[in-house]
Amino acid sequence: MDSLSWLPTHPDLGAAISEVRREPDPAARLGHAVRLAGYRRDFTLTGRLDKMAAEGLLGQATIQSAQPAYGAAALTPLRLALLSSHTVEHLVPAIRVAGLQRRLALSVHVAPYGLYRQALLGDDAALAAFAPQLILLALDAHDAPLRLSLQASESQVAAAVEARIDELRHLWRRARERYAAQVVQQTLVPAEPLLFGSFEALVPAAPQAVMERLNAGIRAAARQDGVLLLDLAWQTARGGLPGLGDPVRWHQAKQLVSPTGAPLYGDWLARIAAAVAGLSRKCLVLDLDNTLWGGVIGDDGIEGIQLGQGSPTGEAYLAFQRHAALLGQRGIILAVCSKNDAAVAEAGFAHPEMALRRADIAAFVANWDDKASNLRRIAGMLEIGLDSLVFVDDNPAERDIVRRELPDVAVPELPEDAAGYPARLAEAGYFEPASFTTDDAARGRSYALNAVRKAALGQSTDMTGYLRSLEMALTATPVGPAELARVTQLINKTNQFNLTTRRYTEAEVEQLAGDAASVALAVRLRDKFGDNGLISVVLARPGTGLAPGELLIDTWLMSCRVLGRQVEEAVLGVLAGAAARAGATALIGEYRPTSRNAMVAEHYPKLGFVPWPAPAGAEPGAGFWRHDLTVHSLPHHFIEIANS
Repeated sequence: MDSLSWLPTHPDLGAAISEVRREPDPAARLGHAVRLAGYRRDFTLTGRLDKMAAEGLLGQATIQSAQPAYGAAALTPLRLALLSSHTVEHLVPAIRVAGLQRRLALSVHVAPYGLYRQALLGDDAALAAFAPQLILLALDAHDAPLRLSLQASESQVAAAVEARIDELRHLWRRARERYAAQVVQQTLVPAEPLLFGSFEALVPAAPQAVMERLNAGIRAAARQDGVLLLDLAWQTARGGLPGLGDPVRWHQAKQLVSPTGAPLYGDWLARIAAAVAGLSRKCLVLDLDNTLWGGVIGDDGIEGIQLGQGSPTGEAYLAFQRHAALLGQRGIILAVCSKNDAAVAEAGFAHPEMALRRADIAAFVANWDDKASNLRRIAGMLEIGLDSLVFVDDNPAERDIVRRELPDVAVPELPEDAAGYPARLAEAGYFEPASFTTDDAARGRSYALNAVRKAALGQSTDMTGYLRSLEMALTATPVGPAELARVTQLINKTNQFNLTTRRYTEAEVEQLAGDAASVALAVRLRDKFGDNGLISVVLARPGTGLAPGELLIDTWLMSCRVLGRQVEEAVLGVLAGAAARAGATALIGEYRPTSRNAMVAEHYPKLGFVPWPAPAGAEPGAGFWRHDLTVHSLPHHFIEIANS
């Protein structure tokens, strides 16, 4: 069970599962299964958890209703199809249980062994009925090997590899065209021992050299085609899976991944699925004493803490800071939660060896309150959910308290030596992305700047004057290839300011954006403090039951960072203009209430929309409003519109 080293160990997980199985309420069983999925587990215990969760899911009309009693976030349903050239049925329980731990309710369809080409190129009625949102091509090195002579030249090897990559790309395109699904490609793990030893890489047609070239080609093609990777080759190079590629298992059952490796494999796949569903974490909250530096700054002083070159301990803490700083550079929000005097805690950032600077920290909370309360405070300051937070603390007691009080917060177990902190945090995969864009990289800085904006608002007594002083400029552009990944990411992770919380794959967004009768807008906002980045997405389309000329606002979401700045009014203005240019005469706004989006219940009435009957086939409980583009005037705002 060491393969899930970031999870805490349960005193007796088997007994806990047995106890929960006696619970008569399926909803309660599911809630307990979600909680118990957060502990280390082996193949057998994983199977028992999966069975218990399945009973709960079958007994519930809705997945979400099982969660509130246990404090866990509502589960997001996702349909995953496994198309493989090796047997994967034994991995399904581990994938589903890992999904629970990542806040996913995964429905898994397994295509017949070895028939992945037929499933995508032919007419697979079962796969079509399943309508997958995510498709994993789980291939292995035994499948369709490149038949090359050891004397083959480099150009001959390159041509053979290119042909294989072309075949894969054709399969990827078919998956997107048929199902508008996000494709995940598994990289290949060498199946044969080294033939030439250390000389292997110098022989173009040597088995390992061919495999490395093939994986490099898969990665390059995936980057170009918007395909995600389950990179077994790289993961294996960093320690791998127990029993991966065991020849006994392969010859007996065509298992690439052995049962002992199933829990970790399941987690690797589940974290990718969570990223696609917009459930990856986005904020790293750090303790200070003995987490970012050695020692207690309140007792030892800035000159007494252990940090930096010259000692193994100081270098270990510096390495962890550098890892956190790199996470900040890729867009993870950084925060501090410390039991400390605030002035003393902040003074630590003046240490000459600090890799992190105070300006890198978007929310800094140091006091003597309990850390659960302070984590709630940090989430409120940043206007994000508790389920966005990862809390890192060296103290096992503090970790245990936060897990108990705030089960939505991810709290990794840490090794005793700080030298292992970076690897442990990385192994947990909390921040797995489905894309990486310029906007992603700027996110952490954007949250830090928002704190400056809030401070300016707090010093202002004139809201109109404050809004004018921000010098805001809004840009709305049609969603194109450059915006597609980030737009899809926002659609799948925004919960609060989201009128419908519909979730779409990148292929589905691309289809809607390419429809001349629809409107797909990516909205950005700048002000005098800096660039807020992509802050809103609006998708409007013709819909069933609508009159000619009416567009349904299928999706309208916005970052909570820009609330209260008249951005809603400005976005309506650019939406109305784009809709009119597409030939629309009216907008139909839809609000689908969830447990997270009550803040936008009055969004359309506030913008001047009038109540409207639900169209035929509308979802029960949804409300509708209408805005006549030929009559209604647009609301006033203080935002400059550019390039709309």
